[in-house]
Amino acid sequence: MSDTTNTGASAPAGEQAKASWRFLKGHLREYGILFALIAIMAFFQIATGGILLKPVNLTNLILQNSYIVIMAIGMLLVIVAGHIDLSVGSVLGFIGALAAVMIVNWDVPYLLAGIICLAAGAVIGMAQGFWIAYFRIPSFIVTLAGMLVFKGLTLWLLAGQSVGPFPSQFQLISSGFLADPFGMDGFNLLSLLIGIALAVGLLVLSIRSRQSQAKTGAPAEPFAFFAAKNALIFVAIIYMSYLMADFRGLPNVFIVMALLIAIYSFVTARTTVGRRIYAIGGNEKAATLSGINSKRLTFFTFANMGMLAALAGLVFAARLNTATPKAGATFELDVIAAVFIGGASMSGGVGTVVGAVVGAFIMGVMNNGMSILGIGIDWQQVIKGLVLLAAVIFDVMNKQKG
Repeated sequence: MSDTTNTGASAPAGEQAKASWRFLKGHLREYGILFALIAIMAFFQIATGGILLKPVNLTNLILQNSYIVIMAIGMLLVIVAGHIDLSVGSVLGFIGALAAVMIVNWDVPYLLAGIICLAAGAVIGMAQGFWIAYFRIPSFIVTLAGMLVFKGLTLWLLAGQSVGPFPSQFQLISSGFLADPFGMDGFNLLSLLIGIALAVGLLVLSIRSRQSQAKTGAPAEPFAFFAAKNALIFVAIIYMSYLMADFRGLPNVFIVMALLIAIYSFVTARTTVGRRIYAIGGNEKAATLSGINSKRLTFFTFANMGMLAALAGLVFAARLNTATPKAGATFELDVIAAVFIGGASMSGGVGTVVGAVVGAFIMGVMNNGMSILGIGIDWQQVIKGLVLLAAVIFDVMNKQKG
């Protein structure tokens, strides 16, 4: 009798283990990058003697990578749609130069200048997207030309010299911190409360999403994976918020990044436009035959990329407090690498906003950690290149197995 009971109890357990293993294999990309970020942060935290997660360095890490994260969100949509944009670094530099000339040389109010710069970025994206979407010119060629054009225009606009400094109000975009109305000495309570609210909000959304899946059928994600992932995210957000609250609080640019991540995550996962962008990246001919206007969506993704590159240009210029002719050089490589490391597919149709952000922070943590350890820029480039190659090889091998 007891043998029968044991066999019956072990069968469901065995089935659950197999189901969990199948789920992990099917979502190795999603969980792999999260584990990779944790492992890299743990390694550098130990290797740097605890410097990596000190509040001042953590804040610096966010400020250093803010413009890469902003552009990675836009680049994700471009890559998911099956294209690439090599011009984003040059557009960032050009918009920073445009902002400097307007604000510093022409005394244009910084808010008006910011709006004009965002509009200029969108127009640049539209101009490139027009040739790609409606004339079928490969995005690689169009944006490579754009990269050269806007490098030249930046040099012309600045006359080969740096322009600055910016007004202190404009600098707050990148260097400012959230004010604390509670007035605590040495601790920003509002930043901690925002972190707690964000962690709770994400947890509630995850639980509701799982409940809605349970109503239509069994949730695809095993409960153990669901609980572990959400517990990890919950604790990490609150811990990071506490560390930054203990320093100067949340940077203004962090709030901008959080809003962009929330908006674009919603657009890609919950809207018709988002689903159609994934569809044209997966199979453009099939998407077009099903009634999706692939040309218009491609045009939209490049216009959006131009606007986000412009926003990143404003953030970068505000951080440097000056516009330089070489601003944005090689940034496009970091942005593209972040998206691919974050799980996007080279052939399009696959990738998430959160994955792109995690990929950007993997690159950022590696840059920051290697700099603290005194590793030269030559070896930093070698290591980053190998990490990117490993991510692409993983993507190819994962597809071949599928």
